[in-house]
Amino acid sequence: MPRANRVFCQGFVWHITHRCHQKAFLLKFVRDRRRWRHWLFEARRRYGLCVLNYIVTSNHIHLLVVDQGNQEIPASIQLVASRTAQEYNRRKKRKGAFWDDRYCATAVQTDDHLIRCLSYIDLNMVRAGVVSHPGEWEISGYHEIQSPRLRKGIINHKKLCEVVGISTIGRLQRAHGNWIETARKQSQRDPRWTESVAVGDAQFLTSFKAELGLKGMYRQISCADGAECLQENGVCYAP
Repeated sequence: MPRANRVFCQGFVWHITHRCHQKAFLLKFVRDRRRWRHWLFEARRRYGLCVLNYIVTSNHIHLLVVDQGNQEIPASIQLVASRTAQEYNRRKKRKGAFWDDRYCATAVQTDDHLIRCLSYIDLNMVRAGVVSHPGEWEISGYHEIQSPRLRKGIINHKKLCEVVGISTIGRLQRAHGNWIETARKQSQRDPRWTESVAVGDAQFLTSFKAELGLKGMYRQISCADGAECLQENGVCYAP
């Protein structure tokens, strides 16, 4: 069972990461990354998945979503992951696992932490040294935020504006551009976003831990570089 199901709490924003089996570059071809995006659109259409951002790299994905209490997130991950794998294995006449068996989910507080997480996702391929700007990587939510798709759009712009406290898409686009430029100056891997159960301030993490009940009992709140997170009992993801 995926970790996300084990600690899932309704109503939170979740940063989800899922990597290819043994870190293999199974998504190195753009056609496969586009198929992953196609199935993400299908998840939104079928289950009402509320997507705030995403990116598909050559060997893993990042997804920022809002839980709406309908079990839409695990159903969506299962659909997207299974259909992407089936199509790839069929085309390549390949057998075996496509994904690691566990995807990871980190709850994110909807304040400046969410903005940093949003930018962290956009800058993934910049950190990897593949591109110099997120606009140069095709399959990502960066493009949908800056230029909303007329057909088969995935990002819920209304909800994104709501959670970041911005009233219009135009203002969101301008703010988003500024967030990216600020984050680019200090873009480096931050394990909090992929190795924690939750990221936020002390009050948020204490409340989140309490909501987990017994599942949160042995997880500790830690502070590194001035940022706090609720630690996972062991790491399940590393890019």
